[in-house]
Amino acid sequence: MARSALTMTAAAFAATAALLLTACGGDGDDTSSDDIKGAETGTNSASPSASASEAADADRPDVSLPADLKLVFDFERPTDADAAAALEDAANYIRALDHGIAQQDPNDPAYQFYSTGGAEKYAKSQIEAWVKDGWTVTGDDRYFDASIDPVGEGKSLLVTFCRNQAKFYSKKVKTGKVNYTEENLDSYQRFSLLMSPSEASAAVWQARQIEVQGRVKECKG
Repeated sequence: MARSALTMTAAAFAATAALLLTACGGDGDDTSSDDIKGAETGTNSASPSASASEAADADRPDVSLPADLKLVFDFERPTDADAAAALEDAANYIRALDHGIAQQDPNDPAYQFYSTGGAEKYAKSQIEAWVKDGWTVTGDDRYFDASIDPVGEGKSLLVTFCRNQAKFYSKKVKTGKVNYTEENLDSYQRFSLLMSPSEASAAVWQARQIEVQGRVKECKG
């Protein structure tokens, strides 16, 4: 299966984010999660996030992945609590999307827990495409160079990061045959996720909109 991503122009993404904020009033392998390293990023949100204990108490879904799939999130942990929570759950959204593909379930509850709106539709469409063609995922998928910026006057944050999928491959579910591909500019993408606290739990941040840019030279380094 060719690597695919639903893309939006930057202008369309900004316009959608603005409409969303208006509608919301400005608010809003391995089986364990990869840790985010610590250091600050570009956000100065003054509102305190839910405590770590509240986050731990949230009834979070399983996002474990097959042993042959490894997601690496080479992120530095922000000092700001809201930024750290938004970045961690942006990573959980990616894990949940791959969990849905691995489970071959377009209605997997994991991505529904970590997303809403356009980001939820994106995850569902991606999983549906993989399942329809009889593919699952394998290999190593690396995400890095994250930045976090406030959006509007509410608590929403724009989380942006690069992706290197050069060693991330599709695998036939029935035969186990892996479709190996060579590294090229298509291996490098940039993700932008509009994150805000879930209405169900302030300890959980959900992706509301997503933009995926392909063939990003800046992410190749």
